[in-house]
Amino acid sequence: MMAVNIRILETPEEMVDVEELQRIVWPGSETEVVPIHMLITAAHNGGLVLGAFDGEKMVGFAFGFPGLYEVPDGPRLKHCSHMLAVLPELRDSGIGFALKRAQWQIVRKQGLDRITWTYDPLQSRNAYFNIARLGAVCNTYLREVYGEMRDGLNVGLASDRFQVDWWVNTQRVERRLGNRPRGELGIGDYDSAHIPYLYRVAGRPGTFVRPPEHFASPGETMLLAEIPSNFPALREADLALAIAWRAFTRQVFETCFAAGYLVTDVLYDKSGPRSFYVLTHGQATLGDFTVQK
Repeated sequence: MMAVNIRILETPEEMVDVEELQRIVWPGSETEVVPIHMLITAAHNGGLVLGAFDGEKMVGFAFGFPGLYEVPDGPRLKHCSHMLAVLPELRDSGIGFALKRAQWQIVRKQGLDRITWTYDPLQSRNAYFNIARLGAVCNTYLREVYGEMRDGLNVGLASDRFQVDWWVNTQRVERRLGNRPRGELGIGDYDSAHIPYLYRVAGRPGTFVRPPEHFASPGETMLLAEIPSNFPALREADLALAIAWRAFTRQVFETCFAAGYLVTDVLYDKSGPRSFYVLTHGQATLGDFTVQK
């Protein structure tokens, strides 16, 4: 992991760098940039803007603010994490993880137990980071949550998103953010335990695979659902295929979530490469399926 200094940002001068980093990470539309005055207002009214610095250079930031969610006895406070960005050339260097860990520590000190954010469920890198690395879970699928987006990463595609829940005081999250994180599980572990696939994709692994026309009705306690391993490249090469994947996975996840399933893990098989969501019903874990020798 790259060593960076994480700081809470509060001044207009610091927010200039946050604005500029947004333009680099989400190019193509100035209207998508959160401006300095909004960042300052949020930071001075319970929100949180964190910067990651390599020396004096900002290389990443995280931005969030307080929100509400409903429980049977009324509304409760949460932290809504709206943006996380790292310079493209420094991705996979641990900066995003360091920013989220700092956010986790500060929000817990504020007395909150839940952080939520959204991401595109077809972006396998983000899926792996959010679910497998950080320990967030998801059972909420949002259609067209941002309407028509005009930045270079999203134009032409419906802005469907997962809303993930990061329960910051749970052992699940603490284990992933601790000094001794859990060991990695691979697709071979799930195959050995005979975990069923909800559907099979068309095409060879490592190519731009196509979604099937149908998928099985979810009924097992644990299921695997495959997504493209490199959706940005797929979208760039074949927008129609990207739209087909959006429509198919919208149906898959809305069906599974309505049936009580929860996304609890993401697998990345480097040999393919291939990417899979793990969907569980109830309190099932892989250990429940392992054959004892």
